[in-house]
Amino acid sequence: MLDFRAVDTYRLRFPNQNPPDAAIGPGLHGIGRNADGVLAPVEDTARMLAQLCVDRRGTWLKLGNAVRTVHVNGRPVKRMAMLRVGDAIYLDGTELLLLGAPRERDVLPPPGNQDGGDPRMLLRGVGGQYHGRSFTLERPRVVGRGPDADIRIDDPAFPERHARIEVQGGQVVMRGLPGAEATVVNGEMRRDAVLRTGDQLVFDAHHRFVVEAPGRPALPHDALAPALPDDIDLEHAHIGKTPGKGTVRRLPWLLLAALLIAGALSALLLFGSPG
Repeated sequence: MLDFRAVDTYRLRFPNQNPPDAAIGPGLHGIGRNADGVLAPVEDTARMLAQLCVDRRGTWLKLGNAVRTVHVNGRPVKRMAMLRVGDAIYLDGTELLLLGAPRERDVLPPPGNQDGGDPRMLLRGVGGQYHGRSFTLERPRVVGRGPDADIRIDDPAFPERHARIEVQGGQVVMRGLPGAEATVVNGEMRRDAVLRTGDQLVFDAHHRFVVEAPGRPALPHDALAPALPDDIDLEHAHIGKTPGKGTVRRLPWLLLAALLIAGALSALLLFGSPG
């Protein structure tokens, strides 16, 4: 069986600045300039440039009115964007990375223990020259600059054979090839890795791929669903707090009010108005 475990916690990294990784769980999280003018997690709404929302729909970036320029993986964002683990966010010229929870060390199957591949698994391009294209994993795929590469990166500085991705023992495995540097997997440099659905790989800085399987969402958030409401009110929810059992939901109160009014009208029609 392929591994479909969900990622239920995140980290927000500021690669070019001092703040440590910020934990991102269910709820709303503000991002803005702190008292020193450094981009960091903030709770003061006056300082916010953007918000990260984590709910059962996925992870969303909502922009504030004061922000000037925002790009996600090099693409401009005007108001909102859905995020994946491994996305690079550029907020007013400062880079942020959305990372998953730290994983245990991968245990890779022995090389050559190939089980024929799985055509249900694929790499879908989400950035760079292969945006919109998919490569199924019914056979091993080689990433590189050489003419025999399945995913060819046309950059003179890129290795002819960079990495090999294949299905082994029911797992999607990426192995770096001799002489090649590591690959960015979910924002982290990895030479070898066991890949899961939703994982994002970046080759040569801007060629992005997501591991997918038909019938499954690209962003697995199943583990978050039981503890979250259907939707988080982006305008009124408290920043930095996880919505819990006390979350007010407007629709049930409106239904209750409508039922009370209908009951009162029925009583008036049945018994008549007092005279």
